[in-house]
Amino acid sequence: MMQKTTISFKSWRVLFSAILVLVLFITGCGGRSGGPGGGALSNPPENESVNNGSGAGDKIVIDFWAQKFEDTTDAWFKKWVGEFNKSQSEVEVKLTIVPADAWDQKMKAAQAAGKAPDVRTINYGNVANAAKTGQLMALNDLMDSAAFDDLYDNMKDFVAVDGQYYAYPKLVEPSAVMFYRKDMFEAAGLDPNQPPTTWTELLETAQKLTKKGVFGLSIAQTAPDLGWSSWGLQYNAAGHLAVTEDWSKADVNNDGYKALLDFYQKAYQSGVMPKQALAGYADIKPFGEGKIAIQICGSWAIGQLRNTYKDMVGKVGIAPMASMDGDLTKPTATLGGWSLAVDGKSKHPQESADFISYLLAGDPSIMIDFFKTSQFSKFSPRKSVDEAMKSDPDASKDAWRSLVSEQIIPYSQAEPIYPWDISFALATSIESAMKGTSVDKALEKAEKDINDFITKNKLAGTNPKN
Repeated sequence: MMQKTTISFKSWRVLFSAILVLVLFITGCGGRSGGPGGGALSNPPENESVNNGSGAGDKIVIDFWAQKFEDTTDAWFKKWVGEFNKSQSEVEVKLTIVPADAWDQKMKAAQAAGKAPDVRTINYGNVANAAKTGQLMALNDLMDSAAFDDLYDNMKDFVAVDGQYYAYPKLVEPSAVMFYRKDMFEAAGLDPNQPPTTWTELLETAQKLTKKGVFGLSIAQTAPDLGWSSWGLQYNAAGHLAVTEDWSKADVNNDGYKALLDFYQKAYQSGVMPKQALAGYADIKPFGEGKIAIQICGSWAIGQLRNTYKDMVGKVGIAPMASMDGDLTKPTATLGGWSLAVDGKSKHPQESADFISYLLAGDPSIMIDFFKTSQFSKFSPRKSVDEAMKSDPDASKDAWRSLVSEQIIPYSQAEPIYPWDISFALATSIESAMKGTSVDKALEKAEKDINDFITKNKLAGTNPKN
C-alpha cells in the first residue's frame, strides 16, 4: 500500500519562497534584449569569435568553428550565420574563424578541455576516422533523410560509416582538370575544340606545343604534390589505390601502376615539362603567365584565372584530364572538399544539426550564393542545388561550371582515408621514376616502404570503412 505523503505549512512556505526567488531571477535575465540580429564584424581578426546575433543569455548558443579559407568564403559564413541568427528566437550560432595552421592544436586543446565546438568544418578524408573515435555524432536521427537523398550517389560515402552519416557535404573540388590555351593550339595547327583524351595523345600534343619560352605540359612533379594529385590517375590506371581494402598490404606492383609511372616518366623525360616545377600543382600562375600551354590543375584554378588573369580567360579551354585509354567515364580525378559535422559530445546536438540543415541542406539559393563567390570553381554535392542553378542567370550560362559538373564530377572518386605516409611513399616512387629510376625498381621500393609502414603501425584491418 502506498504511504500517504504530507507536507507541513512550513514546508509549503519555504517552497513558495524559493519559487518566488526563481521567478524574479528569470524575469531579471529576460529583461535583456533577446531579439535576433546584430551585425557581423566586417573584418574580424583571424581566430576571433564572431557573434552574428544579440548574444542574449536566454538563448542556446551553438559554437561553430570554421577553418579559414578564402576571404570570400569567410564572408559567406559570416553572412549566413547572421541570417540564421536573425531567423531564430531561441538559438544563436557563435562563429569562430580559425587559421589553418592553428586548427589542429586549437581543436585538440578544446577537446581535451571538454570545450570542443558544437559544429566544425571537417574535410572528407578525416570524417571516417573521427566518427570511429567518437569525435562526431551521427546525423541520421537529427536531420531529415531527404537531405541525404539529395546527395549524389558517389558523394554519400564521403560522410558515411557503417550506414550512418557523420557530416553533411558543403562542396567538392575535382583534383584534376585540363586547362589549355586555345590560341596556342591554333598556332600549332591543332584543333582547339579537340583536346587530347588519351595519355599518348596528351604527350604528343604537349610535344607540338613546346617551344622556346613555353612548355607543352605542366603536371605535378614533386612528391608532396604527386601524393594527392595522382589519386585520380591511380584509379584510372589500376582501378584502385595503393593498398588493399583491409589495409593489410601494398597493391602497387601491377600493370596498372606500371602504366601510371611510365606516363609520368615519359612526360618528364620527353622535355615537354620543365625540369624544375615553376609552381606547386595547385597554382595556375605559370599557365596564367603564358609559360605553359596545357596545365593539369584542380577546379579551384577556375577562380584563380577569373580573378587574376581575366584578360586571358577567353583564350582558355577546359576539359577532363586525359584517360589512359581515352574512356573519359573512368576516374581521372578525386573529389576533395569540406563538410560540417556535430561534435560527439555536443550538449545541443539537435540545434547544431538544425543549423547545418539550414546552411548546407536547406534553401538551394544559400549554396548558390556560395558557389557564385567562388567564381563557380567549387561544385555542389546536392542534386537540388545543381537543378536550381539551371534557372540562375549566372550559373546557367557558365560553360566551365557545366563541363566540370557534367563531365568530371560524376566519374570522380573519393580521396583515400589511409595515412598520408602511404600516399607519400607511392609519390616518391613516381618522382623517382620521372627522374630516371626504372619503373620496376621504383615500384618495388614503394611496395616495400608501404608494407614496412603497415607493419610498423599495425595498420592491417584498421580501415574504418571496411
